[in-house]
Amino acid sequence: MLAPFLNERARRLFAASEARAAGRGGVTAVSEATGVARSTIGRGLAELGSEEPPASWRIRRPGGGSKAKIETEPGLLDALATLVQSAIRGDPEAALLWVSKSQRQLVRALADRGYTASQKLVGRLLRDLGFSLQANKKTLEGATHPDRNAQFDYINAEVLAAQAANQPVISVDTKKKELVGNYRNGGTDYRPKGDPKRVKVHDFEDKNLGKVAPYGVYDIAANSGWVSVGITHDTAEFAVSAIRTWLEKMGRQRYPNAQELTITADCGGSNGARVRLWKVELQKFADETGLAIKVRHYPPGTSKWNKIEHRMFCHITQNWRSRPLTDRAAVVELIAATTTKTGLKIESALDTRTYEKGIKVSKAEMNRLDIRGDEFHPEWNYTVTPRTSKS
Repeated sequence: MLAPFLNERARRLFAASEARAAGRGGVTAVSEATGVARSTIGRGLAELGSEEPPASWRIRRPGGGSKAKIETEPGLLDALATLVQSAIRGDPEAALLWVSKSQRQLVRALADRGYTASQKLVGRLLRDLGFSLQANKKTLEGATHPDRNAQFDYINAEVLAAQAANQPVISVDTKKKELVGNYRNGGTDYRPKGDPKRVKVHDFEDKNLGKVAPYGVYDIAANSGWVSVGITHDTAEFAVSAIRTWLEKMGRQRYPNAQELTITADCGGSNGARVRLWKVELQKFADETGLAIKVRHYPPGTSKWNKIEHRMFCHITQNWRSRPLTDRAAVVELIAATTTKTGLKIESALDTRTYEKGIKVSKAEMNRLDIRGDEFHPEWNYTVTPRTSKS
């Protein structure tokens, strides 16, 4: 509102005084609000703190100063828009390819067309054209099953029914394998300035320490979990062993009268819906415990909705951010030390047993299992019942 009544110097001093009053971040805020350049506000701040008399300050007449580059070089803006659009389309015949969309490369491409533009000017013109730096965003899940949402509703109803009957419901999955040793771990943490934790430059696997495969079991109602840290392979045998350990260490104590166990799991991996060994090991588990095991798989491509991912694994990752997993004991301790404001508690232990890959399960073995599929998508929803006698 004041701009039409103020000359160049008055606008500059007004913006500078507002920026000074705003304190930290004031220059940026005032620049965005008024459109006055940060450099101009900077000159105004210098003038406010100067002992030079105001009468000596220069005031340009209206219309003074250098002309905008897009005026002195007609066609510059159109040329820049053409270059960026060709890069977006990924035209293999275009002068600008996918890898050369940086401001520096745009400056060179404009120079080849006879235009002189600085990197800073290109950045400002790109903003004027509506462009900004954008990273990839994971939003496309690919083809979805027509019963995707119906399966979510089915799982939810089953979980609520089990919890109402005070029967255990767990969410299971394998966390990504982790390198053990003095390797870089993502994230940042507070340390004395200039003293970052020194780690190895290359992430070559240590032959002695190798990798670990944490398999997690999350009790949805109790907001507690168990993580078995395996040192060999992530197999179905290892997965069921982790569930068995959870029941022994935590489950029996919380659910002494349990008659069934509901498991929500991804559709792939060691606990996948089509993994025969997973079902064989679950049958052994059911026979040992006398529990009816109800398995409910999330539809393909929806693993991020598994509750263990955003209620337990994410907090483990946050807890050990920027800390090298120097040895296996450190992995177990960092997992077990993970807590949240909502009361999450995790127990963990190292599983030193060897789990072999490539174990084949015959059709005859599958026929001996006592597995009944539900009416709704039996490939995703099934119950493993304890056998009364050994087969």
